Amino acid sequence: MMLLEVAHVSKTYEAHSRFWRREVSHPAVNNVSFSVAQGKTLGIVGESGSGKSTLLRMVLRLLRPSNGRILYRGQDMWALEGEELLKLRREVQAIFQDPASSFNPRQNIGAILAAPLEVHRLGDRQSREAKVLATLAQMALPADFVRRYPHQLSGGQKQRVAIARAIILGPSLVLADEPTSALDVSVQAQILNVFRETKEKLGLTMVFVSHNLAVIRYVSDHVAVMRQGEIVEAGESEAIFSNPTHPYTQALLQAVPDPRRRRGRPAAFRSSINA
Repeated sequence: MMLLEVAHVSKTYEAHSRFWRREVSHPAVNNVSFSVAQGKTLGIVGESGSGKSTLLRMVLRLLRPSNGRILYRGQDMWALEGEELLKLRREVQAIFQDPASSFNPRQNIGAILAAPLEVHRLGDRQSREAKVLATLAQMALPADFVRRYPHQLSGGQKQRVAIARAIILGPSLVLADEPTSALDVSVQAQILNVFRETKEKLGLTMVFVSHNLAVIRYVSDHVAVMRQGEIVEAGESEAIFSNPTHPYTQALLQAVPDPRRRRGRPAAFRSSINA
């Protein structure tokens, strides 16, 4: 079953140019289509500015597409209203690159994690507190974190709290936008393991956006490669990484530092990426 379907979606920004004295269009995403089966992870990889985050924001209903449709469980996400929209908000959750910017610095971690339960009116105060403690434990964070504030946490701890907040409602789909890019390499590995363990334990479906090829390969069942707002190659993760067919995908893989690679390779990279 396909949980998420994106069909011919485009996003174009309109702006007024004083130089040309007219409205100009800036296409950010152009005619993108993909689907994600239930329980699978789709990794979307590409350079900065390739349209990855814009695409994710449209799936989150933070940006309205200029064209195309986004279907969740077969329903057009942008046609949902009332109780159906509230249910969608509960079932589709996001994890952002910088969790601290999405936390209220005046709230402690306990209040931050309890907020989604309060918004969706799930349980009473006692059951919410128990749910918060259980979710912290699932992230390998001690119970006394409920009294701490975001500025008292390390980067890795903040990201664990962000994951906890995303899963506390029991969602079906989690969208992660560069969730490890601001972390040290050693911490990245820990957080990626948390993602994989959480996905397997809860049966989550995920869309994971990153510019880091190693990260995408580790977490993804399928991969979509984006360039200049378009998906240029898509397929099963191992097939993409072991036998890429598009010159841009090949160039991305060649650009990954490898001490075994001969010195002359950068020139080959430059020629292939311009193909």
